[in-house]
Amino acid sequence: MASYELYRKSSIGMSLTDALDELVTNGTISPLLAVKVLMQFDRGHLHTYRFCDNVWTFILEQASFKTDNDVTAVDRVKIVACDAKILAR
Repeated sequence: MASYELYRKSSIGMSLTDALDELVTNGTISPLLAVKVLMQFDRGHLHTYRFCDNVWTFILEQASFKTDNDVTAVDRVKIVACDAKILAR
C-alpha cells in the first residue's frame, strides 16, 4: 500500500474526497482540479487537524496558494471549515 493510500483512507482524506466529489457533481469545479487537490493532499505537510462539533480545523505549514497569475507562500495557515448543509438549517 502506497503511503498516500493511508492518508486518503483516513477520516480527513475520505471527507476531502467526498467534498471534491460533490463539487465535481455540482459543476463547481472540474474533475482535473479535484485530482490536483488530491495530489496536493498526498504530498502536503499537515501540522494539525481536528474535527469538533461538525467543524474541521486544519493547520498547514509551508503552504503555497496558487492562482492563474500568482503563487503565495506562507509559513503557517489555519483553515476552518464546516458542512454547508448544517449552515442551511
